[in-house]
Amino acid sequence: MMSEIIRRDEYSLLSKRIKIEGKSFPDELHEIESEQCRQLLSLQFCESVQYIYNPLDYAQQTHRMYLSKYCCGPKRILLLGMNPGPFGMAQNGIPFGEISCVKNWLKISGTVGKPAHEHPQRIIQGFDCKRSEVSGKRFWEFFKDISGTPDTFFKYSFVHNYCPLSFLSKTGKNITPPQLNVSTRNDLNAICDEALRKVVNLLNVKILIAVGKYAEERAKIALRRISEITICNIMHPSPINPAANKGWNEIVKKQLQDLDVLHYFLP
Repeated sequence: MMSEIIRRDEYSLLSKRIKIEGKSFPDELHEIESEQCRQLLSLQFCESVQYIYNPLDYAQQTHRMYLSKYCCGPKRILLLGMNPGPFGMAQNGIPFGEISCVKNWLKISGTVGKPAHEHPQRIIQGFDCKRSEVSGKRFWEFFKDISGTPDTFFKYSFVHNYCPLSFLSKTGKNITPPQLNVSTRNDLNAICDEALRKVVNLLNVKILIAVGKYAEERAKIALRRISEITICNIMHPSPINPAANKGWNEIVKKQLQDLDVLHYFLP
């Protein structure tokens, strides 16, 4: 218990010191993300990728609100997703951004624009999107149930995506980073690995909880030279994962308990 109090005090003191030095966490994090997007968009993607959505651009207003509200200091825990889902972050710029959770629990609103090149069957409707993202709904409602308020959840943690871009095929099918060809995937990973290292260093992250196996795999590679960080994972809430459809909440709660991190999310 005493070591826990010391760790929490260290984060409180670090937050105060950074405020005194006049550094802005949201602005610095946004700069890292913006440079990451710039480098990714300069890549030559494989032929299967016909549409690339960058929600950090057309949903910049809501994404910046997310950073400003919930990332104003160091974070002991980083929950790491893979990349935007078509009916979540792609619609509003918030990781696992299921519309009702973003509006009603995170209390984020704002204007969402359009990608320059939009698939006719994957229209960006922002907060008018009627489809619910199952992964995002499971994710945020679980933490709402155990944390109660966003302030409790974000006190020691933050949610971030390994890759900020969404990829679509000619037919509108969602293409995830692991589905890219080897050459494209290697180029993307090199850029996203470097960005992840910068985010972890900026936020002074000590525990990275990957949401799913791919995020865990990349985190272990990207952060292998950072000895002060613990990398673990929780089950991805995707409905295409049969196990997640059989009580994802109970499974993840036990995983967090076994990792001895559940207390960071409790009131």
